[in-house]
Amino acid sequence: MPLALDPAAQDLLSWQARTVNTFAEEPVTDDQIEAIYDLVKYAPTSMNQQPLRIVLVRSAQARERLAKYLSESNHNKTAAAPLVAILVADNEFHEELPSQFPHFPQAKDLFGERAARERSANLNALLQVGYFIFGVRAAGLAAGPMTGFDAEGIDKEFFSDGKHSVLAVVNIGRPG
Repeated sequence: MPLALDPAAQDLLSWQARTVNTFAEEPVTDDQIEAIYDLVKYAPTSMNQQPLRIVLVRSAQARERLAKYLSESNHNKTAAAPLVAILVADNEFHEELPSQFPHFPQAKDLFGERAARERSANLNALLQVGYFIFGVRAAGLAAGPMTGFDAEGIDKEFFSDGKHSVLAVVNIGRPG
């Protein structure tokens, strides 16, 4: 008999899951974030690339830096969320492949061309964005994922090294 989540868990993850726009004032703790990360960190990606990187935004100063790149409709809900995560693709993920995919030492060499590497990082990091949102839900929190933003502006503001590309911004907390 195959393993399956019980209906209550399925309900939590999918059937009752909706994008949340308002949040309770209760903080999101480091322990909650660690639990989310521990749950999703080994979720499957092609060749175990694991290109998603997560930047947590808590301070008012960091939120101000982020807010100027969000669409107007996302400003207030992001300001009120207990925690904001910027989810990005690491376009240099291939440097980690020798440890992430050790049974194929030449895997890194498959991604020498930047355009191919960026396509693969984007696809696999987007898979991980979905896993991350499920992890937020599994931790009993709500997620408000957003794509209404100036990606180039966020990349320059937070990732000036040019090695990362923002995919989504997610507000996290207990629903309001």
